[in-house]
Formats: sequence, C-alpha cells, structure tokens
Amino acid sequence: MSGLDWVVLFGTLGLITSYGVYKTYGKNSLDSYLRGKNSMNWWTIGLSIMATQASAITFLSTPGQAYEDGMRFLQFYLGLPLAMIIISVTFIPIYYKLKVYTAYEFLENRFDLKTRTLAALLFIIQRGLAAGITIYAPAIILSTLLGWNLTFTNVLIGSIVILYTVSGGTEAVSITQKQQMAVMMGGMILAGIIVIQMLPISFQEAMHVAGKMEKLNLVNFEFDISDRYNVWSGMTAAVFLFLSYFGTDQSQVQRYLSGQTLSQSRMGLIMNGFLKIPMQFIILFIGVMVFVFYQFFMPPVVFNKVQTDKLRASEYAGQFEVLEEKYALNFEESKASYLEMLDAINADNEPKTRELQADLKSLKKEQGAIREEVKELIVTNDPVAETRDTDYVFMRFVMDNLPKGIIGLLFAVIFSAAMSSTASELNALGSTTTVDLYKRSVKRNAKDRHYLYSSKLFTAFWGIGAILFATYASLFENLIQAVNLLGSLFYGTILGVFLVAFFMKWVKGNAVFIAALLSQALILFVHFNNGNVSDGNLWNIGFLWYNPLGCIAVMFFSAILQLFIPSKK
Repeated sequence: MSGLDWVVLFGTLGLITSYGVYKTYGKNSLDSYLRGKNSMNWWTIGLSIMATQASAITFLSTPGQAYEDGMRFLQFYLGLPLAMIIISVTFIPIYYKLKVYTAYEFLENRFDLKTRTLAALLFIIQRGLAAGITIYAPAIILSTLLGWNLTFTNVLIGSIVILYTVSGGTEAVSITQKQQMAVMMGGMILAGIIVIQMLPISFQEAMHVAGKMEKLNLVNFEFDISDRYNVWSGMTAAVFLFLSYFGTDQSQVQRYLSGQTLSQSRMGLIMNGFLKIPMQFIILFIGVMVFVFYQFFMPPVVFNKVQTDKLRASEYAGQFEVLEEKYALNFEESKASYLEMLDAINADNEPKTRELQADLKSLKKEQGAIREEVKELIVTNDPVAETRDTDYVFMRFVMDNLPKGIIGLLFAVIFSAAMSSTASELNALGSTTTVDLYKRSVKRNAKDRHYLYSSKLFTAFWGIGAILFATYASLFENLIQAVNLLGSLFYGTILGVFLVAFFMKWVKGNAVFIAALLSQALILFVHFNNGNVSDGNLWNIGFLWYNPLGCIAVMFFSAILQLFIPSKK
C-alpha cells in the first residue's frame, strides 16, 4: 500500500478509538458501565445492533460468496424483520419490566439459579469462541494481504478493542459503532460505485452477464433441507437463529438494554430489521459486480497471492506456468463469448444467446478444473497450505485495482468491522461473567465499585482469551458460515429455554434444565453425524435447521419431563 493508504488506515482507526475513550472516560458505576445509564436513542441503538452483527467477516466473506455462489445468501435474512417484531413484542418488555443487566437474569426469576447459570454458560462458550473467530477471520486475511505477522495482527486488533471497551463499557461500544458503521458502509458503497465505473460494458450489459451466469439468484422456492440458503430456510430456520441471537444473546441484548425508553429500544431493533436486508444486498451486489469485472479483466488463478508466489518459487513453477497459460486461453475464449452473447442479447437472438450461455458455463467448468489443479499443486508444495480463497476475492480486487487512499479506506472498513463486533462480544462476555456467575454465585454482597472493576477485569480477560484463541485457530470452509454454524450449535437450546419461560407457564426449573441438556446433546450428536451414512441413508442437514431443532427439542422434552417431575409446593 502507498503512504496515503497507511495514513488513511491508521488515522481512521486512531480517531475512532480516541473518540470512544474520550466520550466515555470515567464510568464509575456498574449501571453506567453495563447499561450506559439508559442514555441511547433509537438510531444509535439501531446502528450499534447492525455494527455488532456486521463483523469483518461480513465485508471479507460476503462479496467472495457472491462471486462464487451469487446472491442467494440474501435469503438467509428474509426472516429478520419478522424476528425483530416478535422480539419487540415479547422479549424487550419483560427485560425492561425486570430492569435486568443481562438476559439470563430473567431465567432465575422464572425458573431457578441453575437454569440461569446453564444458559449463561452456553452463551459464554459459543460467544467466547466466536470472539476469537471475529478477530482471527480478518487477521489471517489482512496479515496475508499486508505481509504482516498473523500473531501481530491478532494482537493489534484485540488490543485496540480491549482499550476502549474496558475503558468505557457499553456506551463506548455504542458510540464508536456509529463511527464504524459510517466508515464501513461509506467505504463499501464507494467501492461499489468505483467497480461499476471500471466495467468496460454498460451497467445494463453487466446485469445481463450476471443474470445469464446465475449470479442474481435472489430467490429459490425449492425446499431442500440440505440447502443452507433458500426461502424456506430463511423464513423458518433462520428466524429461530435471529430470535435467539437478537433476543437472548447478551452481545445484542446489551445494545438495546441501554435505550432511553422501551419505545426507543423497539425502534432501534425494528430499524435493524428493515435496514439489514438492503445492507446485505449492497455487499452481495458488489461481489457480483466484481465477478462481472473479472469476466473482462483476467482474474488471478488463485486469489491468495502468498500461495501462488510460493508456488512460483518452488520446483512446481513449470507446471504452474503451464496451468496459468491454459487459464489465460480459457479467459480469452470466455471474454470473446461474453461479448458475442451481449451482441445476441441486444439483437434479441434468443437461440444464439442460449447457445453461448451454455458454452460459457462449460468454459466456467473448465476454468474451475484448472483452479483445482493449481490448488493441488499448492498443497503438494506445502501440505498445510490454505487453498480456499473465496475470502480473498474482494480485498485482492481492492489492492490490484482501486486508487490510492481508497485502498486504505477499505482496509479501515475491515478493521472497523472487526473492532465493532469484537467489542460487543467482549462487553457482553464481561457483563455475563460478572452479573450471572461472579456476582450471583461467587461473591454476592460486595460493593458496586467492586463489581465495576470485576466487569472490567473480566472484559480484559475475555479479550486476551479471544486473542489467544485467534492465534491458534484454523480456517473454516467459509468465514461467514463458520460464525453462523457456531451460533447454530447453541442458539436453538438457549432460545428453547426462553420460549418455555415465556409461553409454557406450567413447566418448572428442573424439567427445563434437563431438557436443555438433552437438547444440546441432541444437536451435537446431529452435527457430528451430519454428512455421514446411517442405515444406508446419508444425513445431510443444513446447519440453520439446528436452530429450530434445538428449540423445539427443549420445548418437547420440557413438556414430557414435567409430567414425571413433581412440582415444589
């Protein structure tokens, strides 16, 4: 990167961090630290909720996913507005009425201490791991692109977040997230405008290319339980995930518990529900436009430049050069076919258009086969090399094609996103550990200042733990799917406990506690057997369906167990 890019990158991060520390320095009570004295208005809450969910993984992985798979990932968010309405009507009024610091305090009022502790521990396990992923995911990409040491990048991101989160608590997180959202969306929209202007064809022709290559596949009504993203999973399974994430995950609950009033919190949540889909549409569409760009300007064989540079310096350099030549010939043939197809479309020659569309799909398969051969060479040269390059697509495009200054801004987008989501997670982990475990079961009657300092120490502890986990983590199939998978393993059980608390008044603590353990065991059993053959049949369940399965299992087991467990008089 140029000197201007470095100035833009570190200047942006420094200003955001300094502003957050300055505005919230000196929080001297537990209430102001954990709930910001209920001072947040609805649009601050809405932006904070969006920034918490929009991690760096969103901006790294989503454009790459659209490049590979089109825009069908958007269907994952179709149930979000419905989930926001349900939470606004059911969850938030109860939290406000009880004036809780965490969502899990409610469970002790409704059931007992052990149920509250179990839910808090399930949250801490999955969110503690997720905090490590939200640091590691951007760090491994950024360290590769910038040539930095991975451990240094992990420590840099984690340390900045720990600094302002420990200093100012919930209010610092919410205030900085407003600035971070402005940087994130401003940078992405600017990148989208630039990539469209760089296309050698008109916007209408770009849409034709994307459509014919099935990248504008926004809606799929075919029901397939193994398919992660279709209308049915988005409107059913994903709704359960959103209900649990926004309704019971402390990293989100803490955002709207800081609202000035119940109405302000509701409006912030609804704002998120209706703006998140357009936001994801924009990010996915940018990925599709990058795909169109690379149909007319030759893309790298593999987007992870570090791995291809290693291959060029190895004994397999000759084989790699031959494959690159085949790839270049394939690209030139594809480019000519695209231009011919656009002429056929403009001439309304449908038979010719279909013929060329079929030819292009065949050429795409050939291109994919060449890429796989290159990846096999990479692994042969370095058996531990990472060959999945979807998460490198967007930032490689940025570094190779965007002007100076804009590159630094886009890197600031990724760092800001990593900081915003990690800050919320650490803030929530510190709150839950302090309020639900330490204050409730370890040291019950200390002064407010003691719990304030304890919350800061636990926040720092989880931050250091996230950095350590990130340092020793390994990549998943796709970063954005990794986070959703991790949540899906636990969210169904947690949501089930809350729904039993809300709607099954006859069920008591012992029954729901045992049911939660059984449900969690069931989900883990299903997950670790997913993709295996059992009794001659292949188990293949999309991970989003873990959420309704876990939730319904808790409710079912609770109802059955309550029949056999006597209630205390």
